[in-house]
Amino acid sequence: MTTHAHAATQGNEPPATPGGGDFTAATIGFRRELLTYCYRMLGSLDEAEDVVQETYLRAWRAYPAFEHRSSVRTWLYRIATNACLTAGTQKARRPLPSGMVGPSGDADARDLAERPDISWLQPFPGPSAQSGFSDPALAVESRGSLRLAFVAALQLLPPRQRAVLILRDVLAWRAAEVADLLGMSTVAVKSVLQRARAQLAQSPPAESEVREPSEPRLRGLLEAYVSAFETADVSGLVRLLREDAQFEMPPFSTWFSGREAVTRFVASRVLGGPGGLRLLPTRANGQPAVAAYRRGADGGYRAHAVHVLTTDADARVSRIVAFLDAGLFPRFGLPPGFPPGGVGRFPERLGGMPEALTAPGPQDERGPSSGGSADPAAPPPHRHEEAPVGRTNWAGPDAHHPSAGHAIRVRATHGAA
Repeated sequence: MTTHAHAATQGNEPPATPGGGDFTAATIGFRRELLTYCYRMLGSLDEAEDVVQETYLRAWRAYPAFEHRSSVRTWLYRIATNACLTAGTQKARRPLPSGMVGPSGDADARDLAERPDISWLQPFPGPSAQSGFSDPALAVESRGSLRLAFVAALQLLPPRQRAVLILRDVLAWRAAEVADLLGMSTVAVKSVLQRARAQLAQSPPAESEVREPSEPRLRGLLEAYVSAFETADVSGLVRLLREDAQFEMPPFSTWFSGREAVTRFVASRVLGGPGGLRLLPTRANGQPAVAAYRRGADGGYRAHAVHVLTTDADARVSRIVAFLDAGLFPRFGLPPGFPPGGVGRFPERLGGMPEALTAPGPQDERGPSSGGSADPAAPPPHRHEEAPVGRTNWAGPDAHHPSAGHAIRVRATHGAA
């Protein structure tokens, strides 16, 4: 059965010319890794898919003149990088609330500032932490190069620094290869990389320092997290949070830091009473996550938010980013309403990812010289636009206030996350 996420990547095939079947066979296997590369560059799955689609369209048109002086893979990365750099200079970076302002000191605030004028960082569906990594590209992702904090930190870099750091430190390209792709000298690449690393060092802990709990402990953590939200158990939530825990909820710019502040806000503005929320486990950015469904007036549970959790080796939650956007659910292959009985909520091996993001081929992301056979029978790259589920309905009156030239929407926040 085709999932919503899979359907979002389907559409009409391009004409048989000029690229033809040879183009499809030579390029289709790289789509997955190009998507994750563009997501790291842009911080948006939507924009990454658009850029990958543009990359394949440009490559398809130019393929008859392609002389194979470089590998097809390097050629595609060159096109994709140029498209990302253009997009990066034309659009503002995608932040998380904690990358914009300091934490709120008022956990009892009745109103929060919603910022619809800001394009926020988006989560990336999957990949499973327990996937076995038959695809080397997934192995690269598993080492943390898709973690939310890392992608958010990348957005603080200028676009060209971002490209150099990803190509060198994430994909392990050689300096000379990066220089050739970006039209720079090797010396310039090394200088740009040094500046990018220095900037990134001021961000959250290095991904190599991040440690998640074992699978049984992670399973227990998620079960306890789901139970705390579904039963409105504040004490249970307190036991799961680290003392320095953070809670963010784009599109609101307000966020909270510290276990006491987080639990006070969640208790008064999120949980409501027992039964107000139902949760399903999923994965986002290679991290544990849950999809939250909020009960409506008719008693049905509808898509509400995706919570991405950062945990430590002791199975404590250090950060919750609740993306309040029901339009994300089809991207994660999640149903728009909570399934009856919540069947399969805790599969034996936690995690997973939508069909659309697991299909592409066997290429390793690292190094432009990597080979890998493409599947000649695979369909050509294409995408179908699917109407989003729509934004969450917010409770309470609206009031608009100017702030530093930006429109800030203030809403009552009961049931915000």
